[in-house]
Amino acid sequence: MTPQKRQQMIHQILENLSAQVPTYKSSQADWEICEGNVAVCIIDHEGNIYGKIWGDDKLKGRRYYDVAYRKASQVWITGYKTGEFERLIFTDKLNYRDFGIPLPELMGWEGGQPIQLDDETIISCGFSGFKGATDLAIVKKAAEAALQQV
Repeated sequence: MTPQKRQQMIHQILENLSAQVPTYKSSQADWEICEGNVAVCIIDHEGNIYGKIWGDDKLKGRRYYDVAYRKASQVWITGYKTGEFERLIFTDKLNYRDFGIPLPELMGWEGGQPIQLDDETIISCGFSGFKGATDLAIVKKAAEAALQQV
């Protein structure tokens, strides 16, 4: 994928997320956690970082973006979803030292995932603010739609 097409795809994912975030108001469990303050971070294979913060509380947005960045960067470094990577480490299927992230710095929470855009292009995404399963689902849905739109 060309750099221009990759950027176009990422921007479309961000637009799709902007359309989706307000629809979660009806999901009490998710909305009560964040009160509409959520964030996403996307890192491409070249290390370019894209992100967005939604909501009115800048301090909450900052905290959620920090978590989204940590999720995305762990995926970028390891290639594994957050939560899944930790399970592999703590069941001795992987050695954390091979990845350079010390144990206290592992994310642990779901919400970070690699997204395959085409045969050769993977982006690392982290979303924070909703429950972990929702964090994963909202980005996946936005990416799938972007693949159809671009």
